[in-house]
Amino acid sequence: MSYVPEFTITPGLLARVEAISALRTRIMEAAIAVPWVPALQKDTRARNVHSSTAIEGNPLTLEQVREVEEGRQLAAVASRAQREVVNCFAALRFIEKRAANAAISHEDVLALHKILAKDVMHQGEAGRYRMIQVRVGPYVPPPSSEVSGLMFELLEWWNKKAEALSPVLSSAILHHRFEAIHPFADGNGRTGRALALWELYRRGFDTHHIFSVDEFYWEDRSRYYAALQAVRTQGDDLTAWLEYCAEGLSITLERVWKRIQQLSAKSRGKKLVLRPKQEQLLQLLRDRGSLSPREIWAALKVSKQGAMDLLRPLMQGGIIKREGTLKSGKYRLA
Repeated sequence: MSYVPEFTITPGLLARVEAISALRTRIMEAAIAVPWVPALQKDTRARNVHSSTAIEGNPLTLEQVREVEEGRQLAAVASRAQREVVNCFAALRFIEKRAANAAISHEDVLALHKILAKDVMHQGEAGRYRMIQVRVGPYVPPPSSEVSGLMFELLEWWNKKAEALSPVLSSAILHHRFEAIHPFADGNGRTGRALALWELYRRGFDTHHIFSVDEFYWEDRSRYYAALQAVRTQGDDLTAWLEYCAEGLSITLERVWKRIQQLSAKSRGKKLVLRPKQEQLLQLLRDRGSLSPREIWAALKVSKQGAMDLLRPLMQGGIIKREGTLKSGKYRLA
């Protein structure tokens, strides 16, 4: 058998999806104003990590999450809480690098979970489907003996059928079905939300990686959990869940649009057209955090002067900053 999601496209849901599409188009067109994109990506990454971990009870504030991303140790915060945040940043980098993957395999899902759950699981093993029965509040997921088969059906649907739907819907369906299977002994929430985000990346919906819908879930956790549970009490009909997720994505995009307007105002209308090497440099900084001048020369295969010609306009535009001296310092996103 294959997984067949049950839902109805109501007039309200259709209108919401169309409004989301229009707003997304406006945001993507605004992305031509390149100077603010790296700043928004960095902010979104931190918001994603903070929200997804906070949903599961992580005590770090958004500012503390940003400090952890920059490599600082928080003396007054438990190491496990910091480790969860570090893992979540690593998981985002994992799916960002694989945004163009044509298909997702069991190995991909297991690798993602292993990154997210490394050294923070209460039970079970990171990167392996559960071998025990688990319970989530009043909900009892399928027995462990059925997990592998159910995940096979879900991945088959994701790789072969999901593309027929709007990514607004397919990401929400994937999110719920994964949580219903609950394939791991621990860490299912973070993994399921990461997979839903991965679907938005794969489908080109969040090309610039600037949407953080997990903020919506976190701001009213009781409603989030109630929406997940409601599907089970409604005979696995996903309609209400899709309406809820579409509402969240709509609110998320409205917030992104406001942040874009604020960042555009700060840049005073100045635009910077990036050269291919500069785009490559920004991606390297997103992946590695910071680079020394020598590392930049080697990675981009340019001379010292060539590197400075690439760096100077990016620094003047406030996209990157140097920490330390000209010779021994490192460059990172501003």
